[in-house]
Amino acid sequence: MNTHKLITKRLKLIPLTNNELGFTHLLHSNPEVDFYNTLGIPATIKETEAILDEMVIENEKVETQKFTFLMKWEEQKIGLIALNLGNKKYEIGESWYKLLPQFWGQGLATEALKEVIHFGFHQLKLHRIEAGCASGNIGSVRVLEKAGMIREGHKRQHLPLKSGWADCYEYGILWKDYQIPNS
Repeated sequence: MNTHKLITKRLKLIPLTNNELGFTHLLHSNPEVDFYNTLGIPATIKETEAILDEMVIENEKVETQKFTFLMKWEEQKIGLIALNLGNKKYEIGESWYKLLPQFWGQGLATEALKEVIHFGFHQLKLHRIEAGCASGNIGSVRVLEKAGMIREGHKRQHLPLKSGWADCYEYGILWKDYQIPNS
């Protein structure tokens, strides 16, 4: 069960609950947020509710494999960030995040991702954490690189976006490369 609350200098990352339907719909329905996303904009709030229910059910499992957090800055809800675990044998997690556009470019996604990476390595004892983004998503490229992730791959025409097939960059960071003091 995901009961972890992660705190950074500016952010609180709180396990996502069903109380966040309105915010989750606002986030998922935003065309700017959706531009590089493969989920697509939900047609109705009921579609968002189904997406949210699935994330919350995963968060509440005793042996959760998916940790989804609501990102709050100065008590404002600004986005979602997650760490999804793979096969335990490989000790790998994959992260994703979404932020409302008015909070882009302020280092908040990077700060949240660094905390999720710290959580993955120190609490979950992962060996590797991965993430990916559309090659044209310069904002996410910067977030991933500033968080210490290394670009490891380039998949051609991998993401089915509204604008057509997009290339994808793959990023990763290993425990042995992770450099955070006071670990």
